[in-house]
Amino acid sequence: MTMNKKQFLDQLNSLLKGISLEERKEILKDYEDHFTFGIGAGESEETIATSLGTPRQISKEILTMYHLDKAEDSSTLGNVMRAVWAAFGLGFFNLVVVLGPILAIAFVALAVWVVGIGFIVSPLLVLISSLFYTGTFEWFEFLVSVALSGVGILMTIGMYFATQALAKGFVRYLKFNVKLVKGVTKNEKY
Repeated sequence: MTMNKKQFLDQLNSLLKGISLEERKEILKDYEDHFTFGIGAGESEETIATSLGTPRQISKEILTMYHLDKAEDSSTLGNVMRAVWAAFGLGFFNLVVVLGPILAIAFVALAVWVVGIGFIVSPLLVLISSLFYTGTFEWFEFLVSVALSGVGILMTIGMYFATQALAKGFVRYLKFNVKLVKGVTKNEKY
């Protein structure tokens, strides 16, 4: 289905509802300029709309970059997950290439967090065990659990910083992946 300028811009505007009104106006102005220059060169609105691509694909790319930029500025779990879902929207390729590394890294990080927290609470577990099973308290077990607690504290502190670095690294990976999917070379400005 071919679209004229108004149909194209209206559809693009409606698909970009997740972006602030000011940013949306700026994006729509850029696409309006494409139509202005194309019409000045003697092209029809329908030809220009076809050459730009579908508003749906354009909006997916814009929303992906919007969420990636937001996740890069503030690497909260919500921002990173929105960026991941936006990247999935670019195609099946992204689902396969992005989901595998995300899940692998997330499960390893989760496992280290769980082990660290388990180590931290181990002295408490030894004390609770000795309350339920009287006469089983041994100083050796308690001292080992205290040592494990110290290791757990160090692990969780390390994982706090590692998780932040992983989130930032993953956002960079997503940006690289989006560029790869769009076919942007390193010499082109994104």
